[in-house]
Amino acid sequence: MIPVKMYVPENVNELLDFVIAMQIEAPKFLDRTGYMPFINLNYTFQQLREGFSKSRRRLGEERYQQLSQMSDQMRALFAADPDDKTGETTKGREMIYEMERILRSVPRKS
Repeated sequence: MIPVKMYVPENVNELLDFVIAMQIEAPKFLDRTGYMPFINLNYTFQQLREGFSKSRRRLGEERYQQLSQMSDQMRALFAADPDDKTGETTKGREMIYEMERILRSVPRKS
């Protein structure tokens, strides 16, 4: 099997797209096609954290720290409720909306 390079969002727009797509895959973040069996909760959140790192300057330190903390909390919520039965997944999805709001608040380049 050919090794696959991890996709990492390169800028704020790609981060926004990635976060929105997370809404669909929560709480397990598994590949349903069978083509990428390595995709899971840990892999997805590693992509997200590395995306934040790549856009750290653009996000600003305060947003970066806030998004990083939210990412850790979201990951814990989704891990605690993989079958979407206890309400933790709902809390995690609400955090995705908040993360989306924060990313949309980043000033655009002129």
